[in-house]
Amino acid sequence: MVKHIIVWQLKDDVADKDKVKQDAKAALEGLQGRVDGLIDIKVYIDPKGTSNCDMMLDSTLESLDALYAYRDHPLHVAAANEYIRPFVKNRNCFDYEV
Repeated sequence: MVKHIIVWQLKDDVADKDKVKQDAKAALEGLQGRVDGLIDIKVYIDPKGTSNCDMMLDSTLESLDALYAYRDHPLHVAAANEYIRPFVKNRNCFDYEV
């Protein structure tokens, strides 16, 4: 299995960060059961004051091949293009095998 962790920092000029975070969470978690090889996906949108990011994706995939398929899956690409990429100023990713 592969863990796929992403943290995002939203752009400073995003007018309604709460709405952006809620929409991104709904869009990404909505991929559960719709993308082959995606075992689990959670988006956390309520960081503590000690955090320097606004959102975190914590997902588990069956394999590295499943991660690549998820990355290129049309539903994932559409969700990222509509609900995440336009609002993000910084993205960090960490993938590892479990």
